Parts: sequence; structure tokens; C-alpha cells
Amino acid sequence: MNKDIFEGNWKQLKGKVQQQWGSLTNDDLDVIDGKRRELAGKIQERYGYSKEEAEKQLNDWESKQQ
Repeated sequence: MNKDIFEGNWKQLKGKVQQQWGSLTNDDLDVIDGKRRELAGKIQERYGYSKEEAEKQLNDWESKQQ
């Protein structure tokens, strides 16, 4: 999923993101505001993943959304 699609569909994706990563709060999602890099960073922060693991998780999740 490219950056423009991700940001453009953020309102629809927010609920799915929160289902996948339940430790992310509504405030987190508001701050992320459709920015993929911010989402990867919050996943990394909340779950203690390495940057690479957070990116892998996000890539895997994105591939299931298409």
C-alpha cells in the first residue's frame, strides 16, 4: 500500500489498526493521522519491537488489507 493510499484511507484503516495492535490508543491514532512512519514508530514503542520487526509486522498487515 503506497503512502497516498494509506493516508487517504486512514479513517477506514484506524479501526483495523486498533484491532491488530490493541495497545495503540485513540490518542496514538490521532497523532499518527495516517502517517505510515509514525504508525511503525508507535508499534515499535508500544510493543518493544525493533524497527525492522515493526516494519515487518506493518508490511504483513498491509498485504492483508489489499
